[in-house]
Amino acid sequence: MPHIEGQQHPIGLYLKIWGLLFVLSTMSYLVDYFHLHGMLRWSLIILFMLLKAGLIVSIFMHMAWERLAIIYAILIPPLCLLVLIGLMASEADYIFWARVFFFGQPAEALAGHP
Repeated sequence: MPHIEGQQHPIGLYLKIWGLLFVLSTMSYLVDYFHLHGMLRWSLIILFMLLKAGLIVSIFMHMAWERLAIIYAILIPPLCLLVLIGLMASEADYIFWARVFFFGQPAEALAGHP
């Protein structure tokens, strides 16, 4: 019975990805080490997180070599959810400021005053 070989990827590719993941994790650690604050801190943390997740999904889960239909089936739903979350966040911000405009100061500002 002949042996059927599957798709083989060079070990060097996996070692390079592991090294890149190590570098990205180090950079993520350095964000806290250098005491970055505010939007810069959160933007860098999310950027490094998404880069690491993308590398893991594409290489270690073999999505880089899959059919386009499978890639779309995995990527489109989370992207749609992100769009919906963005729409909800923008509407929540609009509703908050509309209430402040029509009803006065927000409740947090009045909490300290009797």
